Amino acid sequence: MTTADTTPSGRRKRSDARRNQQTLLDAAATVFVRAGVDAPIRDIAAEAGVGIATMYRHFPTRADLVVAVFRHQVDALAATTAADGESPEDALRSWVHRFADFLVTKHGLAEALHSDQAGFESLHSEFVDRLLPVLDRLLKAAAATGHTRDDIRAFDLMLGIGNLCIGADTFPDYQARRMIDLLLTGLARTD
Repeated sequence: MTTADTTPSGRRKRSDARRNQQTLLDAAATVFVRAGVDAPIRDIAAEAGVGIATMYRHFPTRADLVVAVFRHQVDALAATTAADGESPEDALRSWVHRFADFLVTKHGLAEALHSDQAGFESLHSEFVDRLLPVLDRLLKAAAATGHTRDDIRAFDLMLGIGNLCIGADTFPDYQARRMIDLLLTGLARTD
């Protein structure tokens, strides 16, 4: 059970309330990827098919919403397993692309928290602690097939992906996914 599954008083939320909140978080993540964390709440509500009052009932402030989306995405990324029939290389590529989408949300998090540096650092540590083992597992599975290099550290790849995502804010025609695909191509075993 995650923190999204409980009320502020610690009681478990009803299943329909959890479903509604998941819909709001998914919609917010989609809008954040498309338009950044400063996207209008009405756009997120429209994406979720709810009214603005529903958004504010679940997330009274933008910071509450961004942190909830952040944790929701970390939960989803941490729970990653290869789909049936998916090769380890494809599972790695799929996870890396979802991780890159997640980073779009993360980059705007500090602004949304309005300089709560301690809160931001805590969330950053949480995401590294939870996601680094997942990326390491995916890298090892891909290397075990013999198609991917086995000397790549998960932390190095995570930093590389993060650095490639930063350019998206700077250059109007920057295509982070294209750059990440080039990076992933470089993981292929050449011998």
